[in-house]
Amino acid sequence: MKRGPITGLLGGSFNPAHLGHRRITLFAQAALGLDEVWWLVSPGNPLKPKKGMAPLSARVRSAKAASRRAPIKVTAIERELGTRYTVDTLRALKRRYPHRRFVWLMGSDNLAQFHRWRNWRQIAREMPIAVIARPGYDHAAVASPAMAWLRDHRLSPARLRNRGEWSAPALIELRFDPDPRSATQIRRADPDWAEDHAGPPPRDEVTHSLIHDGHTGADA
Repeated sequence: MKRGPITGLLGGSFNPAHLGHRRITLFAQAALGLDEVWWLVSPGNPLKPKKGMAPLSARVRSAKAASRRAPIKVTAIERELGTRYTVDTLRALKRRYPHRRFVWLMGSDNLAQFHRWRNWRQIAREMPIAVIARPGYDHAAVASPAMAWLRDHRLSPARLRNRGEWSAPALIELRFDPDPRSATQIRRADPDWAEDHAGPPPRDEVTHSLIHDGHTGADA
């Protein structure tokens, strides 16, 4: 595969986005030598309750605020791709951007439940996966069915940066000082946080289209 920009993909509800997201993103970028990171703001996630989920436009605006002046692009590209599941989204991104090399970023909390995602083994075959430690989830992640399958494919960050061939499966484990912030804590402290991010439809930083509410997209 022709060498191209290395782009990290961090998917999530971002309900809301916060400086903890920014911190782990910048850490992963430095550790893996990423050129930039795309925050994939999910229109809907079946593994999370719909109650308490803010409108997509508000979540995108919160992500733009949290990522300001950082090498991060905020996108809701699943809506435009018309994909429902993450595995289909990743395949579509690879087709649409053939000269980019992608790395899937996720917290250890997601690794603990990764085996519940549709075609999770195929997701691992699509691109390298970098798992970022999160407080309280390490034991569940290590004991998970996904970790049992991925254990033989572990790479160090240095080996990922230096390998000439961009192949998968590949699991890179990243550890840094825990960040205690969470979207759940923010919502509990300020249930009306989304009102601070109201306004006209925001513009997608990858596709440059306007992001409107009321359309579902990729699931896990």
